[in-house]
Amino acid sequence: MTGPGPGPRDVEDLLRLHAPQVLGALVRRYGHFDAAEDAVQEALLAAAGQWPRDGVPANPRGWLIRVAARRLTDALRAETARARREERAVRLEPREVRAAPADDDALTLLFLCCDPVLPPAGRVALTLRAVGGLTTAEIARAHLVPEATMAQRISRAKARLKEAGADRAFRPPGPEDRDARLASVLQVLYLIFNEGYTATSGPDLHRADLAREAIRLTRTVRRLLPREGAVTGLLALMLLTEARSAARTGPHGELVPLDEQDRGRWDRAAITEGTALVEEALAEGPPGPYQLQAAIAALHDEAPDAGTTDWPQILALYDVLVARSPGPDPMAELGRAVALAMVEGPEAGLAALTALEPRLARSHRLAAVRGHLLERAGDPKGAAEAYRAAARATLSLPERRYLQTRAARLDP
Repeated sequence: MTGPGPGPRDVEDLLRLHAPQVLGALVRRYGHFDAAEDAVQEALLAAAGQWPRDGVPANPRGWLIRVAARRLTDALRAETARARREERAVRLEPREVRAAPADDDALTLLFLCCDPVLPPAGRVALTLRAVGGLTTAEIARAHLVPEATMAQRISRAKARLKEAGADRAFRPPGPEDRDARLASVLQVLYLIFNEGYTATSGPDLHRADLAREAIRLTRTVRRLLPREGAVTGLLALMLLTEARSAARTGPHGELVPLDEQDRGRWDRAAITEGTALVEEALAEGPPGPYQLQAAIAALHDEAPDAGTTDWPQILALYDVLVARSPGPDPMAELGRAVALAMVEGPEAGLAALTALEPRLARSHRLAAVRGHLLERAGDPKGAAEAYRAAARATLSLPERRYLQTRAARLDP
């Protein structure tokens, strides 16, 4: 032990850092993802009680692996009553788990949690639980669902991995499917961030815990894969977007649109870091969707005010983004329609929206953008109707109040 002294918060941060590495080491050695996670949780609880009192071990990861391995083998013995299983349990005598780089285990665990055999909601939940270290209750609160519902979602994800044999073959994806698996990981992190930055439902516009966790996990992936332009681009996009969070709501929690925000409240350190990452990502090869979206975010963040935003350059980037998307991307096309309106006038933007209606008929964002462009085009009645339609379609209370307020201001 290094000696007493660490506070509960220091221990919590240390445990969160090592938890995915320890879980990855156990799953690599024993399989049994579900049982391994339970054993890791017991080891974490033991550390949380012991380390603040006795001090942090010189090798905290090794300590956690040893304790968790003992818990796991005890659990495997306890559930094996028949002679054949007893014999198997004997072969699982606690011993030092084969050494492997901690980062390798953490990255492989992330690949496992984002296995394409799982539905997107299952990937998100399992990633937050196993890699992010959030409790089931915390994940449920973040997604505004009952804890029992989230527990079932996580259990189904684990069961599906077991059925597919993924937890028994705990290894990084091979060259033939590495890109697809990395794309799944980045999609999950992007989904987590988006839900944190603009909650799709509930009373709050911003769920800072989810946004922070997405950034933390993306930083981890970038540390492990520093030369992946998509990873660098995604981290840049998150930082440049999250940098505006303090200015997105007013004193009563009301939504403040981008062109009305107090830019003095933006996080300049995050913008500086994000902008540098954009430049690095764009130099790492042909830009993909995350790099292009980050470049667009950088242009917004670097403008001293809304009036000096470089909309022609943003439109050019959206043109490339839409052209290079692997499939139809209605949200990218919606962003392009806004940029087109800012460059060529609201009528041009409204014409672009018409082509999107079949694919975004149920999205409140299409109606909200239409309201904005109709208002700019001098059609207050049409704009009010569009804002009200958007308000009816959104489940986010701050967005609904904002849209209703915009509509009320246009009423005669």
